[in-house]
Amino acid sequence: MSEQASPSPRPSDKVEIAIHLDPELLDQIQHLTSDPSKVIETAVRQWLRGEFSSDYELSRTLPRNPPVPPRGEWND
Repeated sequence: MSEQASPSPRPSDKVEIAIHLDPELLDQIQHLTSDPSKVIETAVRQWLRGEFSSDYELSRTLPRNPPVPPRGEWND
């Protein structure tokens, strides 16, 4: 029983790729994290699952106020 208690590092199951990004976009991503690959990987996963959200989802329409009832009901 000469096995070590600590687990051995497993090989990475990720593939390294090169992509071309707009410098301004990369600058915005680097403000979020020091490892842009995590942000890009998460965004791609969400996009493939159809979970992406766009700016129009951040706002919502409010229902109109109900009309004022005629005099004598509760609007005396």
